[in-house]
Amino acid sequence: MDNSTNLALIAQMIDSAEKNIQSAKQLLREIMGGKYDASDIVKKAQVLSVGEGGKVIEGVFDGQNMIGPDAKQYPVPANYASKSKLVEGDVLKLTISDDGSFIYKQIGPVERRKVLGVLTQDEKGEYKVIAESKSFKVLLASLTYFKAEPGDQVTIVLPKDKDAAWGAVENVIKGGGTPMSFEPSGTESSTPEEQEMEEID
Repeated sequence: MDNSTNLALIAQMIDSAEKNIQSAKQLLREIMGGKYDASDIVKKAQVLSVGEGGKVIEGVFDGQNMIGPDAKQYPVPANYASKSKLVEGDVLKLTISDDGSFIYKQIGPVERRKVLGVLTQDEKGEYKVIAESKSFKVLLASLTYFKAEPGDQVTIVLPKDKDAAWGAVENVIKGGGTPMSFEPSGTESSTPEEQEMEEID
């Protein structure tokens, strides 16, 4: 194929991909009640930096992973996210060490608010907290720490000025008893080996 044919094909593929993305976003908005827009996190991440030969990357937490300026997902250890009570929109700095280990640090927390909800489990076994007539996903590591069960009251932390799909668990009230909460921790993660091996107990 000549260059003009290739260019036309590329343009057609880009147009098709853009339409698919728009359709996926629309479907996500419908599922989340027409308010949640995951593209906000990607847009926020695009203005952040990558430095030191790609070994220091700034990104935005999406509730489970960090989204970098290149829109790539970087896995955030669930223990660290749970203990630090990271919420969607928090800015993180990832340092990739010479041995390939990932070390995260929270550098730009967003404003927060807290809501009280009830823990539920759907037919697929996924846990969600129902609050303000919406359902919020939560990290399993947090629920494991609290030994939370469906029906428990759960306080979750959310971004103050935006809708979110994920909530960070702050404490759990089991059967109307005494609230349990994470012990305060710093915003800098431990070594990756400690993150992966550490048990929240």
